[in-house]
Amino acid sequence: MAVIAQVAGAAGSRVRPDAAPIAVDSATLTQSGRDLVWTVDLDAPFSPAALAPAQRSLCLLIERRRGGVVAGQLCVLGPPRGGRSARLAYAPVTAAGAGPASVIPATVARAGVRSLTATFAAAAIGNRYQTLRWQVSSALADPPCAGACVTLFPAVPALAPLHVPRLVGCTATGPPLVNGGSMAAGRREIALTFDDGPWVQTPQFLVLLERDEVPATFFEIGRQISEYGEDGAIERRMLADGDMIGDHTWSHPDVAGAGAFADEQIEQAAAAIRTATGGFTPCLFRAPYGDVSPALIAEARSLGFTTIQWDIDPRDWALPGVTEIETNVIDNARPGGIVELHDGGGDRSETLAALPDIIDTLRARGYTFVTVTQLLGQTLLYR
Repeated sequence: MAVIAQVAGAAGSRVRPDAAPIAVDSATLTQSGRDLVWTVDLDAPFSPAALAPAQRSLCLLIERRRGGVVAGQLCVLGPPRGGRSARLAYAPVTAAGAGPASVIPATVARAGVRSLTATFAAAAIGNRYQTLRWQVSSALADPPCAGACVTLFPAVPALAPLHVPRLVGCTATGPPLVNGGSMAAGRREIALTFDDGPWVQTPQFLVLLERDEVPATFFEIGRQISEYGEDGAIERRMLADGDMIGDHTWSHPDVAGAGAFADEQIEQAAAAIRTATGGFTPCLFRAPYGDVSPALIAEARSLGFTTIQWDIDPRDWALPGVTEIETNVIDNARPGGIVELHDGGGDRSETLAALPDIIDTLRARGYTFVTVTQLLGQTLLYR
């Protein structure tokens, strides 16, 4: 296997002529949800900012599972001007050598002067959760290197078994009740939500949203999942599209009185969603008719839910006409807005017909469509 890591030189370097690369004591590459986590410990103190001036490099070599061919390298850089955190730069590697390097989004932390932990998305290194092999390269330019100018750890490339992450839940952080309107400070984001599904027309909603690449949040009635959810195919399709699924009770009764009845309604719907999706537990709850009380909000939070209301309501369930639905949503749109629409509970042809113009107009006005969990900045849980 050829080592590709390159070291940026610097005029006036004061590295001793008999210097050697810093040895690697230990390293790991693991998967955490959608991210990869690289940890490395060296046998001497080091500073990311001092690597290039000292003509040194510290890189993670990404190798193909078969054949030990280097496909890319991820190297540590010092902080940007005015910054404090180290960075990572990725360069693809071919038979001709390393290509241009680009800084990737990453979180780089240090528990001590000899260690570094970097977290980054698999996609940032061109990986689609395919198992790979890896080694850490610690190198020193030649000259001033004397002798072995590169040290590799481990000596034989290690296997990193990766898997496509599966969404299993979300975390109900923030206020227990959200109405929208103030949750996207400085960001022109808006959330489309759909109630009372799944339904006979839900697949048509998914086709439209997929075509326009718009994520949405669906608040589902639990007992309808077995009838209209196509054995969970609808719910799994939603998650695969990047949509979010919320709890809209088991049978759509008024649960504002809270207590054991409300608890059972919420838990039964959550269980139906979990079964349909193969393990996803929702953290968003919307009460039927929007009827809530302090007791219900507190009870929902104790069960792990944020109660979601809305601040843009075209009353599409009343079939006011396509133009009225469009005008209401567009005229009342604002950053952080939560739009209440319906994909179930009756004929939703008007809502379907109104959506394209709503999407096109709001996008032209600079809005980005997000799920409610994205709007609230809630953490998604993956396995």
